[in-house]
Amino acid sequence: MPILLFLIDTSASMNQRTDLGTSYLDIAKGAVELFLKLRARDPASRGDRYMLVTYDESPYCIKAGWKENHATFMSELKNLQASGLTTLGQALRSSFDLLNLNRLISGIDNYGQGRNPFFLEPSILITITDGNKLTSTAGVQEELHLPLNSPLPGSELTKEPFRWDQRLFALVLRLPGLPSTEPEQLGSVPTDESAITQMCEVTGGRSYCVRTQRMLNQCLESLVQKVQSGVVINFEKTGPDPLPIGEDGLMDSSRPSNSFAAQPWHSCHKLIYVRPNSKTGVPVGHWPIPESFWPDQNLPSLPPRTSHPVVRFSCVDCEPMVIDKLPFDKYELEPSPLTQYILERKSPHTCWQVFVTSSGKYNELGYPFGYLKASTTLTCVNLFVMPYNYPVLLPLLDDLFKVHKLKPNVKWRQAFDSYLKTLPPYYLLPLKKALRMMGAPNLISDNLDCGLSYSVISYLKKLSQQTKLESERILASVGKKPPQEIGIKVKNHSGGGVSLTHNKNFRKLLKEIIGETAPRLAELNTKEFAGFQVGLLNKDLKPQTYRNAYDIPRRGLLDQLTRMRSNLLKTHKFIVGQDEDSLHSVPVAQMGNYQEYLKTLASPLREIDPDQPKRLHTFGNPFKQDKKGMMIDEADEFVTGPQNKVKRPGEPSSPLSSKRRRSMSLLLRKPQTPPTVTNHVGGKGPPSASWFPSYPNLIKPTLVHTASCIPLDDAQYKSHIPPFLSILLIWAALMSPSYSNSFLSDFPTSHLLHI
Repeated sequence: MPILLFLIDTSASMNQRTDLGTSYLDIAKGAVELFLKLRARDPASRGDRYMLVTYDESPYCIKAGWKENHATFMSELKNLQASGLTTLGQALRSSFDLLNLNRLISGIDNYGQGRNPFFLEPSILITITDGNKLTSTAGVQEELHLPLNSPLPGSELTKEPFRWDQRLFALVLRLPGLPSTEPEQLGSVPTDESAITQMCEVTGGRSYCVRTQRMLNQCLESLVQKVQSGVVINFEKTGPDPLPIGEDGLMDSSRPSNSFAAQPWHSCHKLIYVRPNSKTGVPVGHWPIPESFWPDQNLPSLPPRTSHPVVRFSCVDCEPMVIDKLPFDKYELEPSPLTQYILERKSPHTCWQVFVTSSGKYNELGYPFGYLKASTTLTCVNLFVMPYNYPVLLPLLDDLFKVHKLKPNVKWRQAFDSYLKTLPPYYLLPLKKALRMMGAPNLISDNLDCGLSYSVISYLKKLSQQTKLESERILASVGKKPPQEIGIKVKNHSGGGVSLTHNKNFRKLLKEIIGETAPRLAELNTKEFAGFQVGLLNKDLKPQTYRNAYDIPRRGLLDQLTRMRSNLLKTHKFIVGQDEDSLHSVPVAQMGNYQEYLKTLASPLREIDPDQPKRLHTFGNPFKQDKKGMMIDEADEFVTGPQNKVKRPGEPSSPLSSKRRRSMSLLLRKPQTPPTVTNHVGGKGPPSASWFPSYPNLIKPTLVHTASCIPLDDAQYKSHIPPFLSILLIWAALMSPSYSNSFLSDFPTSHLLHI
């Protein structure tokens, strides 16, 4: 399962713009997304794990770690902002500690028991930076320094902060701010000259100097090909150079060999590919690479190992040795000057033995544990890992199966026991498994000794428990934001120059404050104020525009200094260092997010009258009211009530049982006439008040016109017209002579007299 960790430079210099108008940080985000798309083409990418680390202070620099999913990774990537310092060393240390978090718990490093190439967590660390000066709170640094102290337990067991299956690659952005007039150069991307280049080469990676967008795409395609499962090994030559080979493929002793001249293939720092098993998908192996020390029961502690084992190869041609049923491990070497030199010799039937210095008990160089051999097709070079001191073991096993028929004599037993004395103790268990596979399980006793003392074993167990607690603490801190600064930290500069107690200005100020009874300055200990902070008078820092430094009063210098620092480092989200218009500007992605804005507002006051309809705070119209609990006086809207109710004779019409209808215009609609009553003296007309039943305790209901009215003729219709409308009707009739005679003849006389 490859681990892909992206270390993004979030210093303030990443805000610089390119000729396309985009910032370096935007280009870095786009590069990560493009890398993920290119990587997704490979079916093996399904098991990838992605992590995201920035240049913030630890542990807040970890944005996506071991437990975060891909959605969290993408969300944190889009929300990155460039503010802070270029603390590359601390960020690299935090990244390596994050990768090494579970190694002691799982025992993948196998300290003191040999290095197993098939126990690995292949990790690719890709950092994207602008390659500017390295800055920190202490000043500007010319060289890259990784902190030696690490909070991770067990870090002292390895000299370097990285491991042999972790490689660092750097994309150094050098894109110009103005369009270039020179033609773009084609070819391979050169390495950068910044301080991170050397760190990349030490881990087995490299850096890329990116000057154009095309070069960036080319680098990303190259990085996708670098995602391979393997470990990095230092191959170094020991002994004289081999004799040159002539054109016929035989040794040519007449040609001189430069044994003392340094050649590129004499020392190579390259990867060996550890291929996973096709059936299980996990690498499978049998034999470790020996340690560079002999494990002893009297050792109180383990010596620290180097991240990459130093494997020495002898240029003496030997015959490759293999017997039936004896397992061996085969690893392909990454192309390098060493592989090129071996392939140019065109001798696939010979091999060079490999050693690890100080791995044996009685030999300084140690005994061979494998060999380098070119493939039969001369396409690659392979490292064959065999049992330790295999030139002695293989003839013994061959005689055991072919001569003694698994019934060894005393002489064979003595030879085998003498071989076991030269074998490191951690080889006994894999050798016993191999002999069991071959059919000889009883050659080695079951009482195996790992070669480590009791104190070392208990120390490793203790480290495993401490690492588990530290792992839980770091994983719990992922995603948390750093606390806001509550004061200005006071630094102790007494390391160089005159001490504070001998400063004339300090003594004069102290005398003014406490008078003549000043204590002895020699008794003052400035180290007591190592964590001292100057408090802020106003903790609520409000956005301010640029001001003249001489306009700031003395009492506001501390607050203004904190504002200036927050504005420079952009550690406070409310400080904007532009103009007054920028204080009210909102990014397009946040426009319309009214709910988040409401969360920042204070809780509204309660309504004075709780019976009033509640106002709905909707975006665009905060004064809109709810229509459900109120009457609406609009056209063609009715109040709900009983419909089509059959009216019994003699039943009074009630306001609750009648159906109201509001006319939109009296000029367009005819007025409604109440039903006629037979006991009315004057004939047809409205009922009298005596028609209603007498209820002394009830208020008489108001007469309501119903929708079911009896049709009237023109004369009756005109008798019900209100007087204030008569003027309008008469004026309309006078304007039309053809209609005025018939209209005025039927018009009520009482209305005419009233007019």
